[in-house]
Formats: sequence, structure tokens, C-alpha cells
Amino acid sequence: RRPANLLKVRPVEDASSAKSVWERGQAAHPPHNVCVIGAGHVGVPHAIVLAKKCPAVQVTVIDDDARKIAGWNSTLLPFYEPSLQETLEDVRGTNLTFSCDFERAVRQADVIFVSVSTPVKDTGVGAGFAPDCLHWESVARRIAQAAQGPKIIVERSTVPVKTAEAMAKVLSFNTMHKMTVLSNPEFAREGAAMMDQASPERVLIGGDESLEATMAVEALVSLYAKWVPQERIIVSDTWSAELSKLAANAFLAQRVSSINAISALCEKTGADVSEVGYAIGVDSRIGRKGITASVGFGGACFETHLRNLVYLCRKARLPQVADYWHSVIKMNDWQKRRFANNVVASMFNTVSGKRLAVLGVSYKKNTSDTRYSATWDMCKALLSERAQLAVYDPRVSREAVALGLSTCEGAETLVKIEQDAYIACSGAHAAIIMTDWDEFVRLDYQQIFDSMAKPAFIFDGRNLLDHDYLRKIGFQVFGIGKPVTEVKGLSDMDVSDHAANEDMPAVLKAALIDGKQIGGYGL
Repeated sequence: RRPANLLKVRPVEDASSAKSVWERGQAAHPPHNVCVIGAGHVGVPHAIVLAKKCPAVQVTVIDDDARKIAGWNSTLLPFYEPSLQETLEDVRGTNLTFSCDFERAVRQADVIFVSVSTPVKDTGVGAGFAPDCLHWESVARRIAQAAQGPKIIVERSTVPVKTAEAMAKVLSFNTMHKMTVLSNPEFAREGAAMMDQASPERVLIGGDESLEATMAVEALVSLYAKWVPQERIIVSDTWSAELSKLAANAFLAQRVSSINAISALCEKTGADVSEVGYAIGVDSRIGRKGITASVGFGGACFETHLRNLVYLCRKARLPQVADYWHSVIKMNDWQKRRFANNVVASMFNTVSGKRLAVLGVSYKKNTSDTRYSATWDMCKALLSERAQLAVYDPRVSREAVALGLSTCEGAETLVKIEQDAYIACSGAHAAIIMTDWDEFVRLDYQQIFDSMAKPAFIFDGRNLLDHDYLRKIGFQVFGIGKPVTEVKGLSDMDVSDHAANEDMPAVLKAALIDGKQIGGYGL
């Protein structure tokens, strides 16, 4: 479908008098009360910006987790996001509140944004790929019980295609009031969520062509029209909106895995993946974004949404399509496994008893989110080799790190969580860069080199640092897709071959079979 300003959702006899959704949305009065269900990474940034841009609208964020709500009502916020705290303080207590009172918030709301999680199922049909919609169905039933009038219910978090239809069916069987379900998927990036909410590249609203859905879409457009330009609001059918989010993340993840596949070839041939990526990116059909080689992608979005897409394709009896998208996951898992193997192979085939500084736990910079972070895979592999880890991240709490490694055998005695990068590197045989924090670029690496055991290694999983400068200091440097420096006892091809061989060492392969993740970590 076309942008909202061009879309006529209801045909009329006199086409010249027809109004677009945009025009109707601008003319409509925006809802006075908005409820956001779910105080997490999807719900809260959206609620804060909505309250900031629409001061006449009362926004209430609700969650069953009383500790999380208490955090949002304090100065110690549940997670970090740049500029979130400053914007929050402008609206909290005026037209933005946080509460655990589900029934009251639903009763008062005109529009309900549902931003609850849909994790991958651990057991049962589709385990490891199918989304667990338990929270969605539970929320739908609770809304039906609490509502005392018609409501507009908006999907925000990523859900399987036709979830809106299923949600509408549950609601229709449990309440006599009219419930209109729309899809409005979240496209904001963690680490830049506040900026993306304030100036989104697009706002996608999906709804069917019934009169009720048309009016609901207009009401939602009236909210976003307060700060989003007309050409950035897109209206589609519900199913297309739901699938668009899955497809967007799949395409982004595919680009990461594609350049990481090339990085492995670069290490074999002596090519530089940064130069290859630049040459590729100047092609306007490809572009520069998303083709930076790394240890692998992380975060809940790419991993879970790819797995959901694989499940959806298999369910639709499209095995070739499912295998194609599954290969993106397999490449990402292989890249993490390859990097872990490279660390062991480069350090004379053993890291047992050696102190290794792991710099970065969050899956990307400017966030405290550690879900599906490549750091967990790296730590699990190194702990299986009995390495002694000194872990540091500028934003991830000690409790989150301890919880993330709690399932690893020996973590209690082999892992130290440091509050400073210099302390983490002191006495270490290697520093492993796992997150692209700007802080790591500004470190004094001469001081770090002087404090480390020799030979001192740096494994740059983000190609973040100046490798030539580090080599002049005296470091043995290994990046992703970069020419490999020679280490005494191992030739260049020895290291590369060893790192690419999934059977060497076997214990690493066993530790990372099928990219299995550590459960119960993060905030």
C-alpha cells in the first residue's frame, strides 16, 4: 500500500470529495488517555516521547513487575538509553505516570498500546523457533475483563503474522464491547531509541478496511501527526504491517551475516574486510549501512525475529525459504564460534589459567541490554577452557553479568566483574573487545600494554581500534576480517585454519552447538 496521504481506505462515489487518512487524522481529535502495557525497551521510550510530543494526552505505563515500576518512578532506571532519563524527567508526574493498576489504566484509556514480550518457545511444538504468545493472550483476556467500553488496541512489539486476528477473536468471545485491533510495529533501534521515536523514519499502521478500523487508524494518525511528517506515516493492511517488522529485521541481520562471511575469506587471503566493505558500500544499490564486520549480531530482535520467520515459513510449507533465513542464524553462530576458536588458537592453543579481559557485555553500545549478546557465547567458550575472566562493561550492572554467567560451570571462581577497564586488563594475557563502546577507543593502550602479561594480545571483535598503532606499542592484534600477524610458533595460516575448524578445539564446538544461548540474563 501507499503512504497514508495517498491511501483511500473507503471508496466514495465522488472521488473529488474523498479525504485521505492523513486529512481525517489531522481533523480528528486525538485520544485523551493512552495506556501502554509493558514497561520495557519497546513500551517506555515510545510512551515518554508520546507524552512529550502530546502534552494534552495522559499516558499511563503499566506493568505487573512492581520493581520495574518502582524503578521508573525513581532516578535508578531499569535500563540505560541515551537521553531517556532527561526526557523522562520532563514529563513524569505531569502527563506520564507508571503504575501496576492494570484495571484502572485500561478502563480510563481510549487507546491501549500492547508492548509485551514474545520470547521463543523453549519446549513444545516449534521449540527454539516459534514465538510464545502466552503474554499476548493473557493481556487480551485481562483487557476484555477490565474494559467498560469500546477500545482501540494497538500491537507494538513484534508478533507473528495474524496475531491481531487471534487477539480480536479472544476479545470478541470475552467482552460485549467493540474492540478494534491495529498493528503499529516498533522500528526504533536500541541505543538510539529516543532519537528514533522523536524523528522516526516511518510510522507503519496496519488495519483492515472496516469502518471501525478506518476510524481507529484515523485516531492513531491524529496522535502521530503531532510530530511526525505526513510522508512518513504509512497505512497498510494488518498482516502486511505485522510481517514488515519481521522482514525488516531479517534483512538487517542478513547484511551482517553476509559481510561476516566475507570477513572469514578475507582472513584466509590477506584481504582487509574494511576495504572490501567500503568498496561494496559505495554502490548506491547496496549502501554503507549494516556492512561492518563483527563478532556477530546480538539483541533480542534479530535472533528471535529470524527464528520466528523460519518457523512461519516452515508452517507455511516453504522449506526452501525457511532454510534460507535459517542460514543467516547459522552463519552468525559460526562467526561467534570462529572468533572464540581464534582466541584459543592464537594464544598457543591454551587459555587455561590465563587472565583474559572481556571488555563489553551489552550486545551493542549505548544500551544496557545483554539479551543474546555475543559476549555470553565467548565467555561460555572460554570458561570451558578454564580461562580466568575479568569482565567489564560501562553500563551493565554487576548483577546482570553475574546472572548471565550463572549457568556456566566454574563461573563462581573463574569470573571477576571489574568496575574499570584498566583494572580488568591489569595482569591479563589478552583483552577481548566485545562491544563497540566509544570509551574503549579512548583508553590509554600504552598503559594497558605495560600492565599486561607478555606477549599481550588484543582480539578486536568490532574492528573498533587502530590496529597499526596497537602493533607499534607491541600488541599481538587480531581483528575480524583483517590480515593476521604472525605469532611465534603459529604461522598466519595456522591460526586462520585453526579458527575456522569447528572441530578444534572440540570442547569449544560442544559449548556452542547451534548457537545455544545462556538463559535468564539481562535486565
